[in-house]
Amino acid sequence: MTDQAVGGGHLPPEVAGAPATTAPGPRAAAPRRDGAVARPAVPAAVPGAGAFAGRRRELKALHADIARAGLDTLSGRKGARSRVLLIAGRPGSGRTALAEELLRELAADHPDGVLRAGLTGPAGEPADTGATARELLSALGVGAPPGAPEDELTERLREALADRRALLFLDDAPGADQVEPLLPDAPDCLVVVVSQGPLTGITDVRPCALGGLDGVAGVAVLSRYAGPTRITVDPRTADSVVEECGGQPAALVLAGTWLAARPMSSVADLYQALHAVPVPPDLPTGARPLFRAFRLTHDALPPSAARMLRLLTLAPGGLVDAHTASALAGCSVAAADTTLGEFAALGLLRPSTTEDAENTEDTDLTEDAEPPGARTPDAAIGSPLDATAFSPPDAALYPPYRLPGCLAPLARELLVEHERPAEVQLARARMLERTVRLLQSCRAMAEPADSPARQRTAGLPRALRFGSRAAAAHWLRSRRGALLDAARIAVADGELDTLDRRLMAALTRTLLAHQGAEAAAPDLYTLHGLVLRVAERRELPRERAAALLNLGDLDGQAGRTEQALTRYRGALEAARSVKDPVATGRALESLGGAYTELGDWQRAADWYGRALELRLARGEGGDAARLHGRIGGALACAGRWDEALRAWRAAAGTHRRLGETAGQARATGELARVQEYAGRPEDALRTALEALDMARKAGDERLEAALQLRIAETLDRLGDPAAARLHRAAGERLLGDYEE
Repeated sequence: MTDQAVGGGHLPPEVAGAPATTAPGPRAAAPRRDGAVARPAVPAAVPGAGAFAGRRRELKALHADIARAGLDTLSGRKGARSRVLLIAGRPGSGRTALAEELLRELAADHPDGVLRAGLTGPAGEPADTGATARELLSALGVGAPPGAPEDELTERLREALADRRALLFLDDAPGADQVEPLLPDAPDCLVVVVSQGPLTGITDVRPCALGGLDGVAGVAVLSRYAGPTRITVDPRTADSVVEECGGQPAALVLAGTWLAARPMSSVADLYQALHAVPVPPDLPTGARPLFRAFRLTHDALPPSAARMLRLLTLAPGGLVDAHTASALAGCSVAAADTTLGEFAALGLLRPSTTEDAENTEDTDLTEDAEPPGARTPDAAIGSPLDATAFSPPDAALYPPYRLPGCLAPLARELLVEHERPAEVQLARARMLERTVRLLQSCRAMAEPADSPARQRTAGLPRALRFGSRAAAAHWLRSRRGALLDAARIAVADGELDTLDRRLMAALTRTLLAHQGAEAAAPDLYTLHGLVLRVAERRELPRERAAALLNLGDLDGQAGRTEQALTRYRGALEAARSVKDPVATGRALESLGGAYTELGDWQRAADWYGRALELRLARGEGGDAARLHGRIGGALACAGRWDEALRAWRAAAGTHRRLGETAGQARATGELARVQEYAGRPEDALRTALEALDMARKAGDERLEAALQLRIAETLDRLGDPAAARLHRAAGERLLGDYEE
């Protein structure tokens, strides 16, 4: 949650770079007959210095603080940790904008780039430190096991930054507890922290405290949005408006855009309107300017637009696009996209900086590089285009926005004040349903063009379709955080009903389809953890068993075998409590696999045996054959040759009865291997030759090659090198043909 878009002295992204004192004023929009928001046209960005109005004294102090000797460097030695700069101020004071300007000026001295993380969630809650560390590691290209604890993740982050010269920007920090674990042990890195108060407990941090802008800078911001003419005509009232806004940039931006949308109003009208906004008696003095400016802007919106603004606080992850807004407000996607653009022009939204655009410059996101009437995300941001002026080619190209952190709490208050709980619940359900449909469409794009899923997608409305697999993958990457938050919303107070289950299933399948099991594992761990929590809270044993099994598999893949064992035992208990044979069988087999990983062969064989009994009772021959083989492998490792041989014979016999010649050949080959281990080379040779004949009948050349090489080794042991050479040559030839 940041206030960058309306930040202290910094012009918002759509006008960044335009000189604050010389840019032409915005042209007021003509009144619209459809009741939509009247929006001032925003001037195009003009490269150059001077976009930063005010705060030069604070910037100078921050630069001086970097050069100042720290407490641990007075001896002349380089400090062990990164220097921490703190920019402190209330939301709306422009603290994030000041930090971004500082980072821009320091970027050249830090060749390893800028890492950014927000430490407060969209609802004002402290962000999870482990999740933050994982995101930073991902930005550095460093992996971490799924489900890794916070301490391991933060330690990996410190290791990754140890030899780098990077800038770490931690925005909207609730306190020192969220900052300290992320601080690198790297003296060549610099950490910039934005917070409302001090970072008590972190040594050698001197805050740069922000108040309001001075009169000149405040008038410059107001003039930039309202236009210079009316400000120049009535400079004294303009000064009064700056004073009424407390010099807070966020309030000044809202006041300026309010005036720009009313060409017939004067600066005095603006001052009177601000002053007339009632404020709660218990509201702190410092919070009143932004409260007044926001309420003034909100109350001037058409009812439908005002309602949409309030409902945007329900957006998952704080990320808003036309689909989210249309579902929440119950309007068309085109109308929502238009209104979001108008909100951005009014300073109520800012274009999202979380878009994953790593491939957008060299990869077309649609089947046609530039369809007629299409617009790109960059062209859409801040552009006052009417909904009829374009036709989006797919769902990936609707630009995302965020509600500035300083405005989000004010909008949430209005939501509670104006919207009934039932309406809020319905809006959330519409939003989750839309998310499910988009995920299904996104997943379908990972399948072949002639697949049934792709054909079903072709029948969806145009706004729900993706133009290509690249477009779908881009959408999934850029909305990943919001999609995970949507899953949290779905299970927060629910009972895993139909919509919740569909969302979790669609998100899981879409992540697997586009990212693969390994890359998606950390997010899948999060999703299964969410299901487990709600299943335990609502006492849903089937869901609990499924979540524990999935988490156990991910723990096992990450090397946490003991933790996986605990998960599997819990899953077995839950599955047995509701007589779920599928989950019970999977849990039994998973326990056998975990003990195999630990090298406890006897216990592994015992658990595989219990799973085998269940499969046989259910007549599941294929699974029974596989379990016979697993039992044989565990017993062979335990040196129990006779029992291992019986198990492999049973596996081969089961495959034979099922008519699976290739499976019979593999099991017979393993039988030969155990015979050799047991000191029966003649029996092993005879059995291997039988397996070789089966492999030929099955047409499995790779297995045939492996058996030929194994037969050659057996013949060498039996003292027949000539025959061994023939089989080895045949095996190597087959293996070469297979690899080609």
